[in-house]
Amino acid sequence: MAREGEWGRGGVVPLLGSRLAPAALPEPLLVRPRLLDRLEQGVVGPITLVCAPAGWGKTTLLASWVGAGRAEPPPAWVGVEEGDTGERLWSYLAAALRAAAQGVPGEGPEPPVPDSPPRPDQLELLAAALATRERPVRLVLDDLHRITDPGALAGLEFLLRHTDGRLRLVAGVRTDPPLSLHRWRLAGELTEVGPDDLAFTDDEVADLLVAHGVPLPATAVPRLRERTGGWPAGLRFAALALRAQADPARAVDRFGGDQPDVAAYLRDEVLGPLDPAARDVLRRSAVAAAVCADLADAVAGRADAGQVLAELARAGGFVQHDGGTPPWYRCHPLLADLLHDELDRLAPDELRDLHLRAAGWYAGNDRPAEALRHALAGGEWNRATELLIARWPELAPYEREAPAGPPPPEPPAAAVRRDPELALACAAERAYGGDVAGAEHHLRRAVEQGRDLPAPRRDRFRRLATALELTLARLTGDRAEVRRAAARLVATRTVAGLGDDPRTGAGEDADIRAVAGTALGLVALAEGELPAAGERFAQARAAARAAGRPRTELVGASRSALLEAARGRLRAAEGTAREALATPTCQGWSSRLDCGHAYLALALVAWHRDDSAEAVAHLALAGPATAEPAAAALAALCRADLLAEEGGSAAALRALAEARERAPGRELAAWLTAAEARLRAGVGDVDTARTLLTDALPGFDTGGAEAAALGVALARVELRAGNPRAAGPALPDWATPGAESWPLPVRLAAGLLDAVLAAGGGDERRAGRVLEQVLDLAEPDGYRRVFTHAEPGVRDLLAAHLDSGTAHWATVSDLLRGADERRSDEPAYRPGRPERTLDEPLTERELTILRYLQSILSNVEIAGELSLSVNTVKTHVRNIYRKLDATRRREAVQRARELRLI
Repeated sequence: MAREGEWGRGGVVPLLGSRLAPAALPEPLLVRPRLLDRLEQGVVGPITLVCAPAGWGKTTLLASWVGAGRAEPPPAWVGVEEGDTGERLWSYLAAALRAAAQGVPGEGPEPPVPDSPPRPDQLELLAAALATRERPVRLVLDDLHRITDPGALAGLEFLLRHTDGRLRLVAGVRTDPPLSLHRWRLAGELTEVGPDDLAFTDDEVADLLVAHGVPLPATAVPRLRERTGGWPAGLRFAALALRAQADPARAVDRFGGDQPDVAAYLRDEVLGPLDPAARDVLRRSAVAAAVCADLADAVAGRADAGQVLAELARAGGFVQHDGGTPPWYRCHPLLADLLHDELDRLAPDELRDLHLRAAGWYAGNDRPAEALRHALAGGEWNRATELLIARWPELAPYEREAPAGPPPPEPPAAAVRRDPELALACAAERAYGGDVAGAEHHLRRAVEQGRDLPAPRRDRFRRLATALELTLARLTGDRAEVRRAAARLVATRTVAGLGDDPRTGAGEDADIRAVAGTALGLVALAEGELPAAGERFAQARAAARAAGRPRTELVGASRSALLEAARGRLRAAEGTAREALATPTCQGWSSRLDCGHAYLALALVAWHRDDSAEAVAHLALAGPATAEPAAAALAALCRADLLAEEGGSAAALRALAEARERAPGRELAAWLTAAEARLRAGVGDVDTARTLLTDALPGFDTGGAEAAALGVALARVELRAGNPRAAGPALPDWATPGAESWPLPVRLAAGLLDAVLAAGGGDERRAGRVLEQVLDLAEPDGYRRVFTHAEPGVRDLLAAHLDSGTAHWATVSDLLRGADERRSDEPAYRPGRPERTLDEPLTERELTILRYLQSILSNVEIAGELSLSVNTVKTHVRNIYRKLDATRRREAVQRARELRLI
């Protein structure tokens, strides 16, 4: 339907009603409360930008927000079209603003909105009129990026700055509009919803598939989200495609960006608007899974390729960067499929040249595995063989983040007969990508051709083949065969020289020790044998450094850092972790697993030092490392404590229980059991905590580190239950020589409990002496949490110790401040507090949530119980705190009880 405009050079200009209201929403529509809540929070400020490339659901989100009735009063809506002039755009803005102003009752006359591009004085009149309104006018501009008229943008920005916050702009854009966004961003008044926010979560993917009637098993949902990158349009294409499949779960792996509908959309909406140079950079860079600026320049053959990728990554969505220095870029999975399809259509010589450019860059930048893959893909058989012989220790895979993709073409039989090492190179390439069957095929082919090699080349060949056997044993999880293959590798003799063979420099003894030691360390870690793993990694790391193998050294360094943190040697762990993260090898998307172990080590360090924010940040960066059972157990210890600190005790207990079920080794199981018992006692479930520990203790050797951790936990439980006489016998003797082998956190906790029990028994002198010994152990590594989150008596013990004199005066003073801050965050119940009524009563929903706050449920769990979004629950909780004059959950509950609200 068209509406009449009120001006125009040729008379009345019709206005399309379809541009003044949201379009019909797609069916089936998936409502996403977390994003609607984000918009609700955003419109409190002057500007909310929903910024993402095509197909990320910007218009759908804005229309569903308006259609859901959450935006009250209804906002003005303008859909911007290509080619809108300033006059044409302002006519729509005038109509939309008038309609929005008329929809607010009790606001008096509508603001003087001019019908044509306003003069400065008209803008001032309009701004002044809007500024006097009691309720703000909300304006939605969909596809704001299409506005190119500088005057229209300047007028819009003038109104936003001078209406005293009464004009609220919500805009859907593909790129940042040319407004002074930095001002609002700096003032904290800009809300931004980007591709990362718009991407579907696993739960949302599952809901969308149900809405489309696609019976996909739950285990396949994460695979589909990964294949589509959470891209809303891609997921709708996938849902339509999978609905027609007899076996949707198998079809997920075949769904890609080269499918006709997806490819057409990506070509028209994503690649089409780009200039030819940018499209060419994207296509050529797709020869590698991820590129940095230098690599992009090398494969694209131009000096500005990195700048082009950086510009494309600013919009996010389809070109992403990892945030490192230098940044590495990769394409969205479906776009990468399309670009690979276009690469395959290149002339063979052109494609071969791209692979060889990539191989040269990787070889020159200490990335031999990638260099080998591209050398084989480019048919450079000699280069591939030389890479294997010279760099074999760096070709052992230690992570499997993603499949390697299709194998490079097989070398001709004549080339393999001449050089059996070439087949070993093919096997190494397949093994690095996790293709065990392909690697075994090439290894058999190599062994068959290498039987008649002359010495000493035969000895070198045997070493390389044995190293591959070790790799395959690791990939298949055959730990016994790993040990046997490592022994065979160590038994191979060093080749001093190969006569006239130009490919000298075969494996030295240090290489053998590094590769075999690393493999054995990984086995020990997987079995939960932490001390043995630490020794293996330390030896392997030293050997790798001596041999000049940075990739192998990184593996040892990252795990060594984690094991040092697990034993409580915080300074050593922090130094090793930061050294690992600073290596060039630990950059970009490659080596994320190794870097993840280093980040997890830093998370444990920050946790022990009572820096919760830092611990949470490092845990988020640990990523793939936490999928390994031993690392997952250590991460659970840290994460559970942090969850409990924020009131999420139920979630914390689940995390510990899940980690304990798959924890390798007795030591990690003991630590997790002790942590669970402590948490249960902390929420008042003393009987369960005691039973957990008493059931576990008989399975461990008295005096060992595992029994010590359980004994300390049992003593703490008894103390929490008010049984100091039972706590004393349960507490292990932390001062014996054998206790020096315990993890330092266990020794510190035991010492603190010993001091508390001594003080409780009236032996103040012994309590002070024991506390000083604990401080002697704790201060060099910067321990804080063991003091600040200890039993209530520790704070008073520290205060008395400060008065009586200590060599750690500054540390104790700081610990007391920390304990006092924690106490002020969680104030004690004061029954004598005078009663008064609330200035603002709680709503029925707030009263309901207040009752849940008495439990140990987290905000996420409360949201699940009430079928609300987490952000909605958080908003209600903030209102409860404000109305009850509280800052923490416990204080709010206590205040509510005083007022007899619960």
